[in-house]
Amino acid sequence: MLTRYDLATGPRPPGPDWDTVARALHRRTSSGLSDLHAWQQVLRQTAAFTHLTSARVRGWWLLPLPDPLPVWVAQIEAQHASRRRGLIACRYRAIPPSEVIDGLRLTTVPETLVACGRDLGLLDLVVLVDCALQHHQTTTDELWIAAREHRRGAPRLREALVLADGRAESAWETLLRVLHVVCDVPVEPPQEIWTPDGRHVARADLRVLGTRFLHEYDGADHLPRARQRRDLERGRRIIAADLERRGYTSEHVLHQAVGILRDADLALGRPHDPGRIQVWHALLRESLFTPAGQARFRRRLGSALEK
Repeated sequence: MLTRYDLATGPRPPGPDWDTVARALHRRTSSGLSDLHAWQQVLRQTAAFTHLTSARVRGWWLLPLPDPLPVWVAQIEAQHASRRRGLIACRYRAIPPSEVIDGLRLTTVPETLVACGRDLGLLDLVVLVDCALQHHQTTTDELWIAAREHRRGAPRLREALVLADGRAESAWETLLRVLHVVCDVPVEPPQEIWTPDGRHVARADLRVLGTRFLHEYDGADHLPRARQRRDLERGRRIIAADLERRGYTSEHVLHQAVGILRDADLALGRPHDPGRIQVWHALLRESLFTPAGQARFRRRLGSALEK
């Protein structure tokens, strides 16, 4: 742990072996610990990191976040809020429920997600909920208990839980699934596909229900030559099983979503209605995956984004 000899306050670091954590807060480089460990030493004992700070420590799927980010801390209302540039204090009536991970006090997963619900767009929060469920860090029941409370962030968490599905295995799989769901395209999230005689075909990202079509996200991990060979072999198995795969990239999801909807309408044998894509566009506009959502997030945080 950091000791008082590894921390310093003042306008400048004491020497070359010191890193500036925030304005007037410095830690000795050779201590080998993180900025958050330094922050923890100057916070009140009952305080805990929360919001996106807790999400990052937990290793959740990364959203396209601005840099630098502020540090979010939960503490009780009875204490004066910690006031430093780059720090945001979330106030609680009682000591916030927390746990220690890697030597850092973090609010529990439900509390972390409620805090994120204060500032994030709905789509961003669904990504984090899916990740927490996929990694078995919480349960849907635990999240609903927190979401039903009358607190800031809870209404957004309730909305996110309606759209969440812990079977997603990446942030982009979540985005592709939500796009289909809000456009009224019935899909089944990741599932194993087998032939009638028991041979494994593939694990599909999404299957458009009632059809032979698989809709999947193709990320950069599909580019290496060895992966391409496996994908070709997988593709042949899919064709042999009388299925058809359609792959989409982040460009399709963010900027050509109406084409994905058109493919789904064709698969379902229904008239194509491009107007249905407006619900998806509205979700994107307030998410961190678009410039408009990034600007919204910056306005909400204001000067706290400056360290």
